[in-house]
Formats: sequence, C-alpha cells, structure tokens
Amino acid sequence: MQLLRSRISHPAGHDPNAASGITDQKPIKNIIFDFGGVICNIDVKIAEKNFVSLGFKINDPLYPVARSNRVFEDLETGILSPQQFRNSIRPFFEPRPSDRQIDDAWNSLLLDIPEPRIRLIEKVSKEYRIFMLTNTNEIHYLQYRAAFSEQFGYHDFDDLFEKAYYSYRIGMKKPDVGIFRHVLNDRALDPAETLFIDDTLMHVEGANAAGIHAHHLLIGGGEQILDLFS
Repeated sequence: MQLLRSRISHPAGHDPNAASGITDQKPIKNIIFDFGGVICNIDVKIAEKNFVSLGFKINDPLYPVARSNRVFEDLETGILSPQQFRNSIRPFFEPRPSDRQIDDAWNSLLLDIPEPRIRLIEKVSKEYRIFMLTNTNEIHYLQYRAAFSEQFGYHDFDDLFEKAYYSYRIGMKKPDVGIFRHVLNDRALDPAETLFIDDTLMHVEGANAAGIHAHHLLIGGGEQILDLFS
C-alpha cells in the first residue's frame, strides 16, 4: 500500500519549500491522520439542530455569551471536564436538559466509520508508521471509541495506530503549531518524513508551519483517504 505522491497537495498559495522548510528530498515514512471527516463521517449541523430541539435558547440575549465563553474550546483542550461543560451550557436551555440529553445531542454529530477506511489504514500500517491526531473531547471520545470497538474489534485506537493523540488530553488543539510539535517530539519523528492528512485547511496550514508535509482532504468534493493510496 503506497502513497500516491502525485495526489498530495499543499494549501493554495503555500510554497512548501519556503518558510516552513519542507522539502521533497526525503521519503514519507510517517503518516498522521485526522479523525473527524477523514476517518469518521461527521455533521455538526445535526448536533446544532438537536440542541435547538432540546430547548437551546438560540434567540436568547444570553446566547452570545454562551458562544463567547469558550466552553466548547475549553472542553476540547481539557480545561473543562465533561460535567463542567454540561453545567456551563445547561442554563441556555429551556427546559433544562439532563446530562444524558446533552450528551446525546452533542454526540449526534458523530456519524459512521466506513469499513473501507479502517481496512485501508490497516494496510497502510504495514508500510508506514501511522498516528492519529484529533481535536476532540471526552464525551465524543467515549462515544466513538465504543462504536469503533464494537464494529471492528479493536479495544482502542492505539491498537490500530502506533499512537492516537487527543486534544483534550494534550491541552492544545489544531491548528496550534505546538500540538504538531508535541506529536513529532513524542515519537522522535522527522517532520520532513511526515505527512498529515486533515479535511480542515487551517489545520493543514498549522502542520505546514511545523515543517510537516500536509494534504487538505477535500471531502466536500468527495475526496477520501482511499484516493491517496494505491
């Protein structure tokens, strides 16, 4: 299972041989996969709709406060625990929902994990060192780990990847250059030999800033990770 180098791109307008120091002289030996959108299909609008159905007061004058107090970002960087997150957003619902109702609505953005993507990653792991790096939170993690385990028989993602990295455990999130450097340093990876695959352009740019090759997966145009390997 080989990487199709001709399919690997850089963000529009970015010169991979300029400020980032990326060159094409070394072969790719390490591949870092994003999770949401790349491995697992997601739809944030479903969660937004379910929050409104649950009674989220989107037209309440306090709603801008709910958006600006960083509760979602703080959850993804581990500043807030799941219970602190639930308690922080509960006042913006009427009637006030239970913990389970909040979790169910929040988790509804997580859709399926297509089997061909997992089978591809299994094959890729025989040729490359592979990792996963995702912006996530403990509520989502517990949900998709259970689904992953039930569907594919792995206990956790560390059983498929050499190591999986989660923003809420690291205390940083993409596109912060620091989170990419954390992964590189943790496994002594050479950025010039490393490829990062993500469906969000700003995350790709963050990886480039850390000296890592990166591919912006255009899932809106139907591109999948299966298209990058032969």
